[in-house]
Amino acid sequence: MRIAVLSDIHGNLPALEAVLASLRPYDAIWQLGDVVGYGPQPNEVVALLASEKALGVRGNHDSAAVGELDTDAFNDDARAAIEWTMGELNNDTRAWLANLKRREELEGFTLVHGSPRDPTWEYVYAVSIARANINRFSTTHCLVGHTHVPLVYRQAGSKIEPWLPGKVSQIELDERRALINPGSVGQPRDGDRRASAMLLDTEQMTAEWRRIEYPIETVQKLMQQARLPKRLVARLSHGL
Repeated sequence: MRIAVLSDIHGNLPALEAVLASLRPYDAIWQLGDVVGYGPQPNEVVALLASEKALGVRGNHDSAAVGELDTDAFNDDARAAIEWTMGELNNDTRAWLANLKRREELEGFTLVHGSPRDPTWEYVYAVSIARANINRFSTTHCLVGHTHVPLVYRQAGSKIEPWLPGKVSQIELDERRALINPGSVGQPRDGDRRASAMLLDTEQMTAEWRRIEYPIETVQKLMQQARLPKRLVARLSHGL
């Protein structure tokens, strides 16, 4: 199967549309949470994913948007954006988000938003955190999001080796346990403003990262019209 693996779309419809166009043909879509929050088109994003029969898990912003997570731990901009999102969600969007689990296993892969030991909040951004999580899932590979940064942590004997997609954008998946992050579709934070996503081939057992241009100014204009926080608008231009 060729699977489009997406994370942290954050209500950014133009980015999602560009990513799906780039990754076609695919047999399925797996998403790793934070479908909504920050961005200006939560209903449209969920409608597109639903029409594509996307499978996946819920992120912290998704849980907050359906009233199942307190926003006290959010920073001011994130809280303002999620409160705006809560007021925008239609019934179909709310039901779709509420139906998502925090952890799934699909085709021999574990899916979570944050980490295996804390699917909602923990960021896997350091070797020490990866080491603490590497045996917290029953499959060989675990797909994670939340950091908005494409990255792999793979077990190598007693060590954990990090790997960053760059000039080499594809790796072979083998018997080594690994935590694999496709990066963010809707709000990248690695200094590259292009949308980030991954194409997983479960027959060849390969993972390929793609960086995709999309009309950022269109999204920013919609965010400005919605009076979403200025910092959230600006950061799309820089990918940070």
